[in-house]
Amino acid sequence: MLAEARRTAGLTVTQLSEATRIREAIIYAIERDDFSQCGGDFYARGHVRAVAKAVGLDPVATVHFYDEEHSGAATPIRAAAVFQAERKIRINERRGLNWTMALGVALAIVMVFGAVRVLGGGTSDEVRTADSRLVPPNAPIGEHAPKASHAKGKKAKDDVKEKKDKMVVVKVKAKRASYLNVRDGKGLNLFTGTLPAGKSSTWKSESGVHLVIGDAGAVSLQVNGKDLGRAGARGEMVTRSFVPSEAQPR
Repeated sequence: MLAEARRTAGLTVTQLSEATRIREAIIYAIERDDFSQCGGDFYARGHVRAVAKAVGLDPVATVHFYDEEHSGAATPIRAAAVFQAERKIRINERRGLNWTMALGVALAIVMVFGAVRVLGGGTSDEVRTADSRLVPPNAPIGEHAPKASHAKGKKAKDDVKEKKDKMVVVKVKAKRASYLNVRDGKGLNLFTGTLPAGKSSTWKSESGVHLVIGDAGAVSLQVNGKDLGRAGARGEMVTRSFVPSEAQPR
């Protein structure tokens, strides 16, 4: 994305190095997605911010995109740091339960349950559920059968409608070539690259669609059939997020 923006701005790596005071070797590495020569994440973010500003991109949005791509990994935690050996378990407190009393309570519950069964005088054969019906001996089965087919059909239609309401459908049409990064609401990468001029692409997701657009003025958006027009100004780098249901932008 930074390399494409530099070429669009008509700058060479040497000119960009002079403008940002960043060594050419580091700029070449950054454009190859290699940040090992930056000296750490703090300096890498500073280089990305400086280069983005020099080539006409939004520095804040570009650094945010860098953080999503390269600074999202969580640092593993050793088990010893969580389960500290020096914190001894006081087993004597665990043994304070009176098993004689617990056994007596359990026996009392069993005796009460047996007495209720005996005094009630009923058997399991006499128990009916709330949905049971008495059908006359010679009555046609269809007259007394539950009419659930209509309810099931309505429920199936409601389920289909609910699933459709939760789906987010985003269509991007490029008037000029523009860099795009498309992810769903869970962070899964759906597309990364350049959308050529005159082409359009559509992405669907139930968890939402998140876009990073390199040139907002070069593309137009359509969300769930609704035309939103251009994503922004010419040369502006923007992020757009669309959530389920009404697919309103965030």
